[in-house]
Amino acid sequence: MTMKITRMTSIASISFAFAASAHAQSSVTLYGTLDDGIAYIHNSGGQSSQWKMNPGGMSGNSWGMTGREDLAGSVAAIFKLESNDNPNNGTLGNNGRMFGAKAYVGLTSPTLGAVMLGRQNDPLSMLVSNVTADSYFGTFATPGDVDNYDGSMNFDNAVEWASPNWGGVTMQLMYCLGGVAGATGSGQSYAAAARYSNEHLNLATGFMHVDNGNAVYSERGTTTADSVFNSAVNSAYESARSINIARVAGNYLFGSLTLGAAFSYSQYVPDASSTFSDTEKYANGSVFASWQVKPDFYTIVGYNYTKSSGDSSAKYSQVNVGIDYLLSKRTDVYATSGYQHASGQNGLGQAQAVVGSYAVNSGASSQIVAIVGMRHHF
Repeated sequence: MTMKITRMTSIASISFAFAASAHAQSSVTLYGTLDDGIAYIHNSGGQSSQWKMNPGGMSGNSWGMTGREDLAGSVAAIFKLESNDNPNNGTLGNNGRMFGAKAYVGLTSPTLGAVMLGRQNDPLSMLVSNVTADSYFGTFATPGDVDNYDGSMNFDNAVEWASPNWGGVTMQLMYCLGGVAGATGSGQSYAAAARYSNEHLNLATGFMHVDNGNAVYSERGTTTADSVFNSAVNSAYESARSINIARVAGNYLFGSLTLGAAFSYSQYVPDASSTFSDTEKYANGSVFASWQVKPDFYTIVGYNYTKSSGDSSAKYSQVNVGIDYLLSKRTDVYATSGYQHASGQNGLGQAQAVVGSYAVNSGASSQIVAIVGMRHHF
């Protein structure tokens, strides 16, 4: 399961005030999320059934700290350190990195926005994903997360700017330095996204480019982005020279009912060092409806369709449902399930069903994932 960036339930936090002078205020806030559950998977690794513990069914398990120091005028220094972890065995996520989710320092101003340096999430994950059904459950994500719908990729060496809110419009820009001697563009990533929000309407769009490493100057896969090649859906294209992702999404609130739709188009581009020759393309469309039955209870249903072309010819149809009940402002219990059917060829052979971003290869043309869990914010 990949790590979520944000969720609709508010996060309560505990703040500790540090020493302050007459001209500046400083603070550090500790926060985190624990999310764990039990999953049943029909068709997993060629076996007909599997029961397993499933951390992160709604939110990535994380803990971290964020800080702020007021400087001259309205400018403030900010930082964030965040770690992902697995509550079932205590191990760190992000390949064992202590602060593999986020680690950045920057400056912020109410008129100029924020500039941040370090390991970060990309603008599409921050502005576009929150408009989609990914704000609810990972089962609703694109098969294998081939378009980074669910934030499989975090980014190293990032310089990111986040705008103020201009009448409902916010923007983010990111550039990640590849750092390879003799090849400035090798391993670099860049992205831009924008969102408009008012009381009822949310619209968002963005584009991202990831260079997967110049094979002449470094090994293929030497890049600023985490791997998105986590399942049989796209693992045949791990040698791609670069990845391009464009996304657009929107939702509208009708009282207690929210309707939304999203579309993404992804390209996995080869070169002479790749093991495939035709650009692999993924077109994904999704719709969802969420009903806030009561302030502490909501339900959601969705449909997700993905079609690949270029080097492969796979199709993935996915239906999802979910419910969430708040026991308090910080604790909730949930249940979610997804069914997917796959057909065609995925570049390695017969396409396998892989529900959402859970990256469990089915070894079959269909898969069911059902999860019950509990989440607590602190």
